[in-house]
Amino acid sequence: MRYVIIILIALVALDAYIRLAPSDPAKWHVDPLTAATPQGNGWLVRPDGGNAAPKVRAATPEALLAALDKIIRATPRTSVLAGSVGEGRITYVTRSALWGFPDYTTISAVAQGDGAVPVIYARQRFGSNDWGVNKARVEGWLTQLDATLP
Repeated sequence: MRYVIIILIALVALDAYIRLAPSDPAKWHVDPLTAATPQGNGWLVRPDGGNAAPKVRAATPEALLAALDKIIRATPRTSVLAGSVGEGRITYVTRSALWGFPDYTTISAVAQGDGAVPVIYARQRFGSNDWGVNKARVEGWLTQLDATLP
């Protein structure tokens, strides 16, 4: 019984650390156009050198960023860490349901051709593999964006 109590205390302490560890905007609010392409531990959508190339949408970069911001803010357990639409870059923290593991997603938008493309850099804080969670979340947001800005 003593070992069970020790294990439970350790799990509560680990959960508290994961949920309460501070998030430094200087570390996470980075330019997704210059970030290194993640290998198994995140997802990067950008015109060149990412994991996927974005689709050009008939909008200004500001309108595209505002539409994507609205979609992301509606995502459960997601909050803004830094930035704004007016700044041109926003970083969000999305936490897993059970343990509260934080994933960081930074977005911006750039003009391309007659429209604009989203630039999205999603990655986790803990661990070396995110098991496709960030890719799935980003692709879900882009699907929602398709309905808003074809």
